[in-house]
Amino acid sequence: MAVRRLLDGLYLGSGYLSALFLVAIALTIVAQIVGRFFGVAVDSTESAGFCLAASTFLGLAYTFRHDGHIRVTLLVRLASGPLGKLTELWAVGFCAAGMAYMAYWAGDQVYFSFTFGEKSKGLLAIPLWIPQSAMALGTGILTIALVDEFISILLGRTPSYVENSTALFQGEND
Repeated sequence: MAVRRLLDGLYLGSGYLSALFLVAIALTIVAQIVGRFFGVAVDSTESAGFCLAASTFLGLAYTFRHDGHIRVTLLVRLASGPLGKLTELWAVGFCAAGMAYMAYWAGDQVYFSFTFGEKSKGLLAIPLWIPQSAMALGTGILTIALVDEFISILLGRTPSYVENSTALFQGEND
């Protein structure tokens, strides 16, 4: 159970970081508006874009665990029993493999941006490895969440995205 609490804390922390970056977007835009009022040039375009990417990627695992992602469940809903479990395992396993691939290459991109000292082209000239790290971290955490879900389904537990889902229409899951 300690591992379960650790993983749930990781997903929740990632969700909180995602929310923090949403607040940062608002703050940079407010700074730009206030700066214009006082005649100070503040460019929020680049920093808001970096914060948007960070918020998006860091929020993936939390959103997945709470059934916030769009899922196409046609095959899973048609299959029942052992075939349904295999279909669910295939879907989650395929996604886990795809996200692991993306996380690897996102980490590779961060490494090379850091190694070569790449900087953004905007007014702030931010080292690119900093905003790229959020993408690598977010995809890595989503990969962990997908592997966690795969193991959970393999052990016969109800997937968290099913457990945490709410039917849009009453009677949909009957």
